[in-house]
Amino acid sequence: MSSFSRERLQEAAGPVSRETFDRLVAFEAMFQKWNRSINLVAQSTSGDVWQRHILDSAQLAGIEPDAMHWVDIGSGGGFPGLVMAFLLGDRPGASIDLVESNRKKASFLQTVVGQFSLPARVVARRIEDSHVLVSKPEIVTARALAPLSVLLDLSAPWLTSGARALFHKGRDYRAEVQESVNRWTFDLVEHPSVTDASGVILELSNVRPA
Repeated sequence: MSSFSRERLQEAAGPVSRETFDRLVAFEAMFQKWNRSINLVAQSTSGDVWQRHILDSAQLAGIEPDAMHWVDIGSGGGFPGLVMAFLLGDRPGASIDLVESNRKKASFLQTVVGQFSLPARVVARRIEDSHVLVSKPEIVTARALAPLSVLLDLSAPWLTSGARALFHKGRDYRAEVQESVNRWTFDLVEHPSVTDASGVILELSNVRPA
């Protein structure tokens, strides 16, 4: 089975149309071209974008198969935000906001959104300045952005209004959780990563200041 496998994608994300799979394969090639110019992800992880980044991002769709309104903060090279935008195309009416203040990365995001007509909007602002522009998301995502305590600070206006968080974290996540409970209370579900044996997706809900 090649790395570009629709079956493997569906194991991570749930049902995915053939068209969406083909569009993600095309996106991977586009990403590689841009990454050589503006370093969207570390070169050490660019050798297997499909496994390391696309499938890792796509698993969020399997965790939240019904959510319609998403926001991805610090979208960077588009993981998980752009990948979710492709997958949300299979959910009529769904959309995602991609918050990214870096101009070059925001330009990349906008180019992909336009070329593939994705149900996404690029918000080229600092996260702190984006809260008034993104109203009532159901899900807030972030990957390789900041420690959990910082993510909670950055996304608090949405999370304390009822949104849930899906944050990618690595092997040291328990220390980050312990640090965060000094300032926040929340319900926590740990979803083992389907692509990284030492990684998790932290699902946080009912977030409130401690």
